[in-house]
Amino acid sequence: MKSTTSYDNTNAPFYASCEYLSNKAGRVVKLALCVLLSCVLIQSYCQEQGTKGHGNADTIALPKPHATKSKMNFSKVQGWENGRKPTAPNGFTVEQFAGGLQNPRTTYVTPNGDILVVESNTPHSFLEKIGAAIIGANKSNSMKKSADRITLLRDTNGDGTPDVRQIFLEGLNLPFGVLVLKDWLYVANTDALWRFPYRSGDLKITGKGEKLVDLPAGKNNQHWTRNIIANKDGSKIYIAVGSGSNAAEDGFEEELLKASILEVNPDGTGMRTYASGLRNPVGMGWAPGTNTLWTVVNERDLLGDDLVPDYLTSVKEGGFYGWPYSYFGTNRDERVKDDRPASALKETVVPDVGLGSHTASLGLTFVDNSKFPSKYREGAIIAQHGSWNRSTLSGYKVMFVPFRNGKPSGPPEDFITGFMADITKDKVYGRPVGVTLLPEGKGFLITDDVNNVIWKVGTHENRVVKR
Repeated sequence: MKSTTSYDNTNAPFYASCEYLSNKAGRVVKLALCVLLSCVLIQSYCQEQGTKGHGNADTIALPKPHATKSKMNFSKVQGWENGRKPTAPNGFTVEQFAGGLQNPRTTYVTPNGDILVVESNTPHSFLEKIGAAIIGANKSNSMKKSADRITLLRDTNGDGTPDVRQIFLEGLNLPFGVLVLKDWLYVANTDALWRFPYRSGDLKITGKGEKLVDLPAGKNNQHWTRNIIANKDGSKIYIAVGSGSNAAEDGFEEELLKASILEVNPDGTGMRTYASGLRNPVGMGWAPGTNTLWTVVNERDLLGDDLVPDYLTSVKEGGFYGWPYSYFGTNRDERVKDDRPASALKETVVPDVGLGSHTASLGLTFVDNSKFPSKYREGAIIAQHGSWNRSTLSGYKVMFVPFRNGKPSGPPEDFITGFMADITKDKVYGRPVGVTLLPEGKGFLITDDVNNVIWKVGTHENRVVKR
């Protein structure tokens, strides 16, 4: 399943770095630095520590573009030492669930309760690693080779910690989303949706995979993750595909079927665009008690500290959300040549909830859990990987958006914190990526890809039993 496609442009920070440097250096220096940094790949977009861009989108007052200068500002990951761990509100516990992984990005709970861990990372060439060291990105992101595999974790004795670890499937191509439907395991590689024969309780995939449909990737594949989710009856699969660039600077022809959520039948037929204009949708989920799909979206860079807020939004069938022509509704991005009719821009959907600018809001899961403290029994949990394009770090935490009757009922609030070490020195302990709800009210999992660990957040009655 490995592709020969060249991924020399797979992450936002490098492209942004070259554009940023072009405003700071002479032509010769600019060219030399951009060649040296060639395609440094870092997966971050970040939220801020409680400033602008949070809350109901209709009430957010956005600053003008370039009200502040865009700045590369990479965090310095310290790791979790001396028993340190994230912090949870009263009524919750946080314990390490698993460690020693290799860039754990997402997790998935199978019907029999196994945990599948997707391990993947942006590919880095030798020159890219040198470039990352020059701009400090190597302290914020892993430079290790992508494992391109799925690991299975199983708890056989019910003590809350996995005692079986098994490579479940390998030889993938930048996998991210996984899904079990009936007798099939679906895997979203960056360039294709695959399925494999699966029986509940399998410790390893042994059957031959079937490629169902190609997904847009190619040379300009800045946002390479492909997440997947099925509807309630399993009749449709939705695929989140990010844009190939920051703001279509590589040309619109490079963005075909990108910046969209695609819909496809489980057998790979009937693929169509379900919603578009979503710069980089990653986490997806169904609001409890409804048939409404929601997603978290990473918005564009290089417009200043407080532009553009990442957001949580309901996904309307056929809806257009602005990218690349406008942001947060009909706010025009003057860097993009507008070849869309004015009437189309007027129909741009305004997102529901702002999550702060440059937060890299990635993971999303919905809670409908009577065992949680009352404040957190209904709502969306969102993991924020953390900023690189903001003078003061933002994100690096897990947020909670309260819901009532299937709709947001309050502004986002800090939920699982303690990832930030020293904001004045750009130091953080870790970077959350994925969030996955556990069955039977047992809490949820948080992946930390830079530190190769998974945290379990539960209530006191479901506390992890240490050995």
